[in-house]
Amino acid sequence: MSEVSLQGISKTFGGALAIDALDLHINDGEFFVLLGPSGCGKTTTLRCIAGLEEPDAGRITIGNDIVVHPEQRVFVPPNKRDIGMVFQSYALWPHMSVYGNVGYPLKMRGRKQRPQEVEEALALVGLTGYGDRYASALSGGQQQRVALARAIVAQPQLLLFDEPLSNLDAQLRHRLRYDLRRIHLEKGHTAVYVTHDQSEALALADRVAVMQHGKVEQIGSPDNIFLSPATRFVAEFVGFDNILPARVLATDGNTLSVLPDGWRQRLQAGAELHIEAGQRAEVAIRSSSIRVQPAPQAAPQVTVVEARLQQVTYLGDRYQCSIAIDNTLVNAIMTLEDWGRGTDHDRSLIGSTVYAAIPARDIVLLPEKE
Repeated sequence: MSEVSLQGISKTFGGALAIDALDLHINDGEFFVLLGPSGCGKTTTLRCIAGLEEPDAGRITIGNDIVVHPEQRVFVPPNKRDIGMVFQSYALWPHMSVYGNVGYPLKMRGRKQRPQEVEEALALVGLTGYGDRYASALSGGQQQRVALARAIVAQPQLLLFDEPLSNLDAQLRHRLRYDLRRIHLEKGHTAVYVTHDQSEALALADRVAVMQHGKVEQIGSPDNIFLSPATRFVAEFVGFDNILPARVLATDGNTLSVLPDGWRQRLQAGAELHIEAGQRAEVAIRSSSIRVQPAPQAAPQVTVVEARLQQVTYLGDRYQCSIAIDNTLVNAIMTLEDWGRGTDHDRSLIGSTVYAAIPARDIVLLPEKE
């Protein structure tokens, strides 16, 4: 068993609250991602699990062992927690060979550095034959693979990742993201992963906890977080770039009729939020969900509204644009399928009448901002 439980964890630094009475339960064998902006408390939470920080209050258990309980004066040091950790900065010994770096956790556990174990770990991360090289002579991506092999070589019950891909270029990040998921599925370790990158979280996680101000704003599966954010903060963080104050006009089965402020025409939205006619709410829509067309094209469960084109930016596979719907500016997209390719006609379109198609399934209702 390698489930992890945090109960009432709090941590302050110089009077500033980094974690605020945090409760989390991470299941055995789960890949769990802590997602949020800088300063939200996600790294401090990870460091408390690792034993690199001692919380001021609360209890942490790993498996059946209590590793932190300040009230009972329990604090198990990191080297006694049976964890592997991969840092953002690799943290390799530059004077050691790859073999020496990867085998180091076995030595620290009092086990003999058997070549077979080290070679198996290197093979798992795609570095077969690299054992004799020095870490300082490797590329950034190769060094991060060595750090991963070092974390898994002793087969710890828990793996911790502190933004391990943030120093790599985009192509390497995508490749190593795939490798991390593959290794997790092969080995079945429990993993806790910290990132500010929503794409990483969605690609890797079984569950995601979005954090702000030392608390969890929302916890759920990647598709639940991405498609059904529970708060304005989560919606903005996962890419909803249109958030409009609105009023619910009526409810009709599985849809709501919603009128954004400043609009003359209502929207049809999914009824995920329990809300009644007459109540205030916020409407969240990604720009990628609003398709700007040269002529209105009716479709089931799609609201089409007239708009005026304000700005166009050519992005190669699409146009990002700003449109005015009545008195409201909205971000949207124009597809090459509808508008063709090229930049000469972009300026001539500014100020023209266009039509925005907004599917009901892509509209999220949020509680009115307090």
